[in-house]
Amino acid sequence: MSIDSQTLNFILLNIGHAVHQADWNWKNISSPFARIHFVEEGTAKIIHGDKVYNLKKNHLYLTPSYTKHRYECDTYLSLYYIHIYEDLGKQLSIFDRIDFPVEIEVDSLTIQLIKRLVVINPQRELQYYNPTLYDNSSNLVKNIALQKTIPLAYEMETEGILKQIIAHFLMQSSSKNPDIDKRILNSLQHINHNINKPVNIEDLAKLCFLTKDHFIRLFKKSMNCTPGKYINQKKIEKAQLMIIVNDTSVKDVAYSLGFDNISYFNRLFKKITGETPGKHKADRSLSPSA
Repeated sequence: MSIDSQTLNFILLNIGHAVHQADWNWKNISSPFARIHFVEEGTAKIIHGDKVYNLKKNHLYLTPSYTKHRYECDTYLSLYYIHIYEDLGKQLSIFDRIDFPVEIEVDSLTIQLIKRLVVINPQRELQYYNPTLYDNSSNLVKNIALQKTIPLAYEMETEGILKQIIAHFLMQSSSKNPDIDKRILNSLQHINHNINKPVNIEDLAKLCFLTKDHFIRLFKKSMNCTPGKYINQKKIEKAQLMIIVNDTSVKDVAYSLGFDNISYFNRLFKKITGETPGKHKADRSLSPSA
C-alpha cells in the first residue's frame, strides 16, 4: 500500500539509556505507542506472541503500538530505549499498512544520532523501568505536552532523527497489502474517520458499490479478517488510548465509540486485550511512587 500521501507525525515520549542486571523482565506489555530499542551490550529477549528475538549488539528492535509483548533478561544488558507516539489525526496508522522488520542492524551514524537524541531531550528519561509505572495516563499526557515546550530547533532535529530511524526500518519493510483493492482502502479510511460512531457493514458495502456478501469476501481477502473484526479491533485500540489519556469513565468511553451495550463492550475489550477496561484503567492510573 502506498504511503505517498501519508503525513508521518511522530512525537517523542521517552528516550534514555538503561543498564539492567537480570531485572528487565516484564509481561503483557501493550501500549498506544511504539518502542524502539538499541542494544549496546549484553543479551536479552523480546517476545512478540510466539516469536522470540534474541537481542544482539548494534541492532535496533521495533515493537509497533498495540503489540502485546514481553521482555526476558537473566544477565547484563545495556540499551537505549525510544518511545514514540504516532499522531494520526484521522489517518491510517503506518503500522497498519506497512509490515516492518522487528530487528535491523545499524551503522555508526545511526548510533550517533540515537545518542544525539538523548542529549537534546534530557527530560525524557524514564525514572522507573516497570511499564505499569511509566505507561500510564499522567506520563503519556505529560510527555505529549512536553513536545510543545522544547526549542523549535531541537523539535525539528528530534523529528528528523526519528524519521531517519524509522526510515532504516522502512528500507527493509514491505506493504502488508500491496495489491489491496482501492474500494477496500476507501472503506478502511471511512472506518478510521468514523471510529467514534457505529460503523455499519451495509453502509461500507454501499460505499464500495458492492453487495454486502461481495464486500465481506473482498475485505477478508485483502485484510485476512472480516470487516466486523477489523472494526472492533480499531475501536478497542481507540478505547485503550482514551482510557489512558482521558479522565473518562469506561461507560463514557464505550458510548463515545458507538457502543450502546456496556456489557458487550467489556467482553469485547477483554477478548481483544486480555483484561477488562476497568483493570486497564486502574493499572494505568498508578503513580510512579506506587
